[in-house]
Amino acid sequence: MEIFNRYSQKLETEHTPCAQWLSFLYKTCLGRILLHLFFKRVWVSRCIGFFMNRPSSKKRIVPFCETYHIDVTEFEKAPEDYENFNNFFCRKLKPGARTFNTDMHSACFPADARHLGFQNIDTVQNFFIKGSKFNLSTLLGSQVLAEYFQGGSCVISRLAPVDYHRFHFPCSGIPQKSQPINGSLFSVHPLALAKSLKILGENKRCITILDSEVFGKIALLEVGATCVGSIQQTYIPGKPIVAGEEKGYFAFGGSTVITLFQYKRIALAEDLLHFSQQGIELYAHVGDFMGKVCG
Repeated sequence: MEIFNRYSQKLETEHTPCAQWLSFLYKTCLGRILLHLFFKRVWVSRCIGFFMNRPSSKKRIVPFCETYHIDVTEFEKAPEDYENFNNFFCRKLKPGARTFNTDMHSACFPADARHLGFQNIDTVQNFFIKGSKFNLSTLLGSQVLAEYFQGGSCVISRLAPVDYHRFHFPCSGIPQKSQPINGSLFSVHPLALAKSLKILGENKRCITILDSEVFGKIALLEVGATCVGSIQQTYIPGKPIVAGEEKGYFAFGGSTVITLFQYKRIALAEDLLHFSQQGIELYAHVGDFMGKVCG
């Protein structure tokens, strides 16, 4: 599938691990049977995570970086210095490898990812599949929370296995305690969401409310996906944070971060909206400009 790269200013074909496997799981009858019998199960992802924590998985790191042209100069450590593949997967970057937009009236992307932006949440369902219901109360696990964000804005940030897998706060504020919601581990690739948007509200996820003086309440959701071993939070609840501070990380597997804003609190970036309206994800790094406060 094609994505638009904000830095090269070009449409690019995405090359990620398991693309053919995902196509088999979601586009064939046998694949869908295997998906529901096995691959959506949490224990399958835990087993894969177990093997990725084994010292023997270390041998996969250098070939993986070479195959997918990952810039190893950004890593905090050399590829051969990681103890196992999962240790490499949730790697940290060198100081200065990412620049964070710290303008208090702006919000930045929470992760290196392929992003879709919707100025009004109600348009999300028509993007993926017409008639598919994007249910806020199911997604958030609370009707009360859903009322805060009705008619608001939404950014869906999809991380591929090749990406830096730590996620960060999009703006300054005071984060509440993260609330986990157990669920399945379906893929969150567009191939999967085009079949059923309900996946976002069925998968294992963590929800954090960030109270921002500028943007009001913001809902930050980390959504697990197939092969994700765990979602780890590294921030301290109740302690004020600034834009760009690390919030947590995903263990092995692809995954998604969803950012929800209240009604008319943010004007999303023009290129994000432009390409999303065409059904094209925008690739941009964590810390880059996502939108500015309305008004």
